[in-house]
Amino acid sequence: MYQTKKMSPNSETSADGANPPQFRVANDTQLDIQLSALRRRLIRESSQATDLLTQSLEVLWNPDAEGVREIRRIEKQIDIEEVRIEQECFRILALQQPFGADFRFLTFSLKVNSDIERLADHASSIAKISKKFESDSPDWPDSLREMGERVPLMCQELLRAVVQIDPAAAQEVVDKDKAIDKLDKQTFQELAIKIETNPNHAADYMLMYRISRELERVGDLLGNIAEDVIYLVTGDIVRHSPKPPKSN
Repeated sequence: MYQTKKMSPNSETSADGANPPQFRVANDTQLDIQLSALRRRLIRESSQATDLLTQSLEVLWNPDAEGVREIRRIEKQIDIEEVRIEQECFRILALQQPFGADFRFLTFSLKVNSDIERLADHASSIAKISKKFESDSPDWPDSLREMGERVPLMCQELLRAVVQIDPAAAQEVVDKDKAIDKLDKQTFQELAIKIETNPNHAADYMLMYRISRELERVGDLLGNIAEDVIYLVTGDIVRHSPKPPKSN
């Protein structure tokens, strides 16, 4: 069975010395082999989408028409893979009738697969917006620049959490999404001031806010995937969970 197991004290540890839960193939059954292959595809798709977001921000800060075309090409490949992974999940569900941890992994794969495809869509949207600026040297708000630095780092942290199936690392990603929400609000405030003081560049400033919204939505998607990692390991649905009361 495709199970989640704690690594033994003598087993290989992660870089920080922790022993995160791992999905192991206990028996080389047909279902085990199919789930292992599915997990590899999901990780590869996640890595592609993460790289795509980084590339989209690079062409945003340093406009590159060829770079935008390459991003759109890769985004279409991710679209195709998203459909194929979904079809494979449904095929396994129908033919293998998994249960327990195997069933949970398949529901995890379906949800994460959809969120990864949406992440790639947002990356492509940012790249397309980069071509619409009137100014060759846009006056970027500091908060938007910070979002552009934080979100790719969150992507990398989440990718490690997915690969290692580490709920603690995933929770850190969930917590960091709050900082992205705050920066999005700060960007709106900065841009409102810029539009008031320099209305001739209002069109560029509106495009900047569109980018801020794209990055904020990416942060939400990363938080969603992180919550699904926690569900995969623990079986707990932490989405919309009540917050613990504040201590006096």
